[in-house]
Amino acid sequence: MQLRYDSQTVLRNIDPHRKDTLKLLHSMTGFASSALELPHGSLRMELRTVNHRYLEFQFRLADCLRHHEPRLREILGTILKRGKVDCRLEWEGRGGMPSHSPNTQTLEYLSQAAAMIQEVFPDAMPLSLAEILHWPGVIPPSLTPPPAETSVLQLAYETLSQLDDSRRREGQKLGEFLHQHTSIMKSLLAPLPTQIPQWLSAHQEKLTQRWRATVGTIDEERLLQEVTLWASKVDIGEELERLTLHLDEIEHIVKGGGPVGKRLDFLMQELHREANTLGSKSVHSELSRLSLDLKLHIEQMREQIQNIE
Repeated sequence: MQLRYDSQTVLRNIDPHRKDTLKLLHSMTGFASSALELPHGSLRMELRTVNHRYLEFQFRLADCLRHHEPRLREILGTILKRGKVDCRLEWEGRGGMPSHSPNTQTLEYLSQAAAMIQEVFPDAMPLSLAEILHWPGVIPPSLTPPPAETSVLQLAYETLSQLDDSRRREGQKLGEFLHQHTSIMKSLLAPLPTQIPQWLSAHQEKLTQRWRATVGTIDEERLLQEVTLWASKVDIGEELERLTLHLDEIEHIVKGGGPVGKRLDFLMQELHREANTLGSKSVHSELSRLSLDLKLHIEQMREQIQNIE
């Protein structure tokens, strides 16, 4: 029977009662370890994941298990979408008769290869006895048969389930962190629509006082032109609207879940750009401080987003 490796099939093998975890937010950092005791040996697997721009696998498999790598890669790839994955699979057989006699055929091949290399590189150091004994295939493994593919896949599903739970729990914490910071940023932006008219009025009053002190009279039309020109230069309405839209989009993405790390990272760049523009149009010391506060929150969010799948 041909095995399928689509995401839904793998999820059913991991946990038949699990809901669609692909729609949840996941961290790229996680660890899982599990073992399977069999009549003729012990099978152990470890999965470690860290953040990475793409999905990258590194397999450390026992010699008798190397032929399982393609299927393990397919299974892991149905759930893991980004991150650097380190998969270690070990087999410790028992009950078999270990062999202490070296494999003469492997020794002959190794001797021939060493002689050819020595001819090309005369100064090369010859292989030591320890290096020869540890060379793959020189000492045959135990006569215990390796585990069946069904056992390997069973252990892979169990370990992947633990890893998925670990990454999901971490992803939930990251989602709560992002929600907390977007809420704070929205609360910082909320008073601005009512404060800006007050700042414009204060600026107009300051201009009026200066004209009275220097000229003695006030040209109302000229004053209106100056205030209007100044107001158009420092208008932050578009920036406020875009900041609010970006924050709403971040909350929508976090709520939707899935592999959204790259989208969130892009939104962080857009938020930072708008916060910079807000600071460059500052008409009041409070607006300058607000711009700095926004950039601080954005930077904190960006650091955490680097761990989101």
